[in-house]
Amino acid sequence: MKITPLGIWGAYPPANGATSAFLIEEEGFRCLVDCGSGVLSNLQTHISLHELDALVITHYHPDHIADVGVLQHGVMIETLLNKRSRPLQVYAHANDEDHFSKLQDKYMNATAVSPRQTETIGPWHVDFCETDHPVYCLALKFTNKHNASVTFTADTAWTPELLPFIKGSELLISEASTYHHMIDQIPGHLSGRQAGQLAAETDVERLLLTHLPNYGNPNDLVAEAEDVFSGEVALADPAQSYFVEKG
Repeated sequence: MKITPLGIWGAYPPANGATSAFLIEEEGFRCLVDCGSGVLSNLQTHISLHELDALVITHYHPDHIADVGVLQHGVMIETLLNKRSRPLQVYAHANDEDHFSKLQDKYMNATAVSPRQTETIGPWHVDFCETDHPVYCLALKFTNKHNASVTFTADTAWTPELLPFIKGSELLISEASTYHHMIDQIPGHLSGRQAGQLAAETDVERLLLTHLPNYGNPNDLVAEAEDVFSGEVALADPAQSYFVEKG
């Protein structure tokens, strides 16, 4: 399983950046996780739009869906140019009917997901867990046929419900939206230390931090996580790809 960060920022991107999103690839299948500001441009440095097979949306805050409308236009144009012969498969929760309904058109096929079901998306089984966030949001766990898995916290405050969900993952990709001394000022999000605590309590091998704050020194988030987690910790880096495999 190959995972490439397309953006790593929360709220809004800095110059030449993008908000938190990831491209997951395996067995020739390509899935985008979230599509916020700047993501569509960065996606096309890795694949063409007609090569994208699926999009999974964790929730409907603008920093996670700002580029979805532009993606719809791109899929439409590539279809009309005969570069694409199938609708883009989109997976998202339907708790917000207005946002969900906008994902379904001639060029996109929307499937509602929930924590009550496991969805087969390409070569993966994908599970969902509700997070603690001001709007309904779903954490994601992708597991391949070799039983290797990666969990994305999406946007969330500390919640013990995530612990059994993350358990068994080789890689945890966690939001770290602020510094621990400021956590009370940022509801619905994690500090670097709390991300490290999630990793420590679930025995993952590696922790990647994403959804980073637009202030301070993000390397301090790594230091916070390392205070409580003895495994590998890093800031997600759009210049790298990360590989998840069993054993």
